[in-house]
Parts: sequence; structure tokens; C-alpha cells
Amino acid sequence: MKTYTEEVGNKLNELLEKTYDAEKGFKKAAENVDNIPLKSYFENKAQERYDFGHELKTEIKAFGQDVDKGGSITGSAHRAWMDVKSFFSADNEESMLEEAIRGEKASVDEYQDVLKETSLPSSTASILSNQMNKIQGGLTKIKRLEDLN
Repeated sequence: MKTYTEEVGNKLNELLEKTYDAEKGFKKAAENVDNIPLKSYFENKAQERYDFGHELKTEIKAFGQDVDKGGSITGSAHRAWMDVKSFFSADNEESMLEEAIRGEKASVDEYQDVLKETSLPSSTASILSNQMNKIQGGLTKIKRLEDLN
């Protein structure tokens, strides 16, 4: 069985931090839109990220690594930017969709980066692949929602 290197532990904690950020960002987006299907999408994505976070924490702990708590400064800045955009933008929902798409594409890239790590245990690689596939599926759905606006 492969074990975590310190570098893998750090990458997973960074991914966990970004997962917390995404959860908070989706909650904030849901608060800032009136379109019911879009609000529902954002709420579901927030719950999904909450679930991802718990999966990641459990996996990190299972291999004896410390779990970082909280979100990143970058994530806080992104949510603040979403608030500003929603306040000043006449096209609030479209702006939120664009930000969500950008963030989801960045998440897929981050997952791919961690999955390239050769020392990942198979259980971790499986969790990350499943989460990345769900994010990619969500990108397809959000692009359909964008076409509706």
C-alpha cells in the first residue's frame, strides 16, 4: 500500500481548503440569484462541496496526516468579488454563472494536478477521480443553465 508523502498531504489539504472555499462561494451565489433553477443548482453544488470536504478530511486522517481548517484568503477575496459583482451588475445571474464556470474549470485543473501524483493510494485516487467527475458533470449542467438565461 502506498503512503502519503508530506507533499501529497499538503496538496490534499490545499484541495480541501479550496473545497471549503467553493462551498462558501456556492452558498453566496445561491443567496444572490433569484432564478429558481440557478439557485437550486448553487445550493446543490454547495452541499456537494460540503460532502467532498468530509470525504477528503476522512481520507487525509486515515493516512495519519493533519487536516487544515478553514478557507483560503483567495477564496474570501473571490466571494467578496462575487458580492461586488452582484451588487453592481445589471446582469447578476449571468455574472454568477460565469464565475461559477471559471471556478469549476479551475477545480478540475487542481484535481488533475493532484491525480498526477504517483504516490497516491488507490483509495485517494478513487475519491479524487469521483469528485472531479462530478465537477465535470456539473460544468455540463451549468453551461445548459447559462443557455437558459
